Amino acid sequence: MKKLFYFCIAIILMSTGCDNASNKKDFAISTDKIYFFYSNSCPHCHDALEYINKKYPNLKLSMVNVGTAEGYNLLIKCAQDFNLGNQIGTPFFRMGDKQLMGWSPQLAKRFDQYVIPFLK
Repeated sequence: MKKLFYFCIAIILMSTGCDNASNKKDFAISTDKIYFFYSNSCPHCHDALEYINKKYPNLKLSMVNVGTAEGYNLLIKCAQDFNLGNQIGTPFFRMGDKQLMGWSPQLAKRFDQYVIPFLK
């Protein structure tokens, strides 16, 4: 099931993220922001956002839609920063020097730990 999920994400990302290399921009990642990479069709992304909005209503997230060329390129940059290779999917969070991919009750607990420095 997990392999099927990653395969579907890869197909979606490849079909929406094709771009000429000459059009790619060098995206800067800020370490003081939480980046939430999502796909509109990902049910896990919706679950994660619902959880976050309920538990942390004032938390600022930088929402990045991987269905756009710019969002896809930023996701690829983050995956490279964490040496993830092609094993990427949504939801994907970049929280300073930490990353979190996927969503489940166990990953929600890890999100709760990672978010502490970003709460103000």
